[in-house]
Amino acid sequence: MAVDRLTRRQVSAVLVDLKRRIQGDFRVIEEDADRIVFGNRACPFGDKVLGRPSMSMMTSNVFGHIAADNLGYAQVELQETIAQGDASCRVVVHLKPSDEPADGREYFRPRSPE
Repeated sequence: MAVDRLTRRQVSAVLVDLKRRIQGDFRVIEEDADRIVFGNRACPFGDKVLGRPSMSMMTSNVFGHIAADNLGYAQVELQETIAQGDASCRVVVHLKPSDEPADGREYFRPRSPE
């Protein structure tokens, strides 16, 4: 069954599955109407990611684009990353703009051609 847009729960499931397929160990820690919080215990890039925080931007870009394309908006905050030397990753996908924005990159649904 084809759908035009995924729900929030479908988006979180797709993101976890996507990372699982490349040997990540992502899981949803918390989910509500405002955000989805992911945890990860195994980086798909292994030890090659250590000291290379820019590699985490691939996660930000994939999570942000998929969430924004389906839900309209996303701001991805990389609170903890294995690349920066943390024991695990904690990635927060904010689903609504805030007056007090978090640190992170914003993503928006592309405009439809008129």
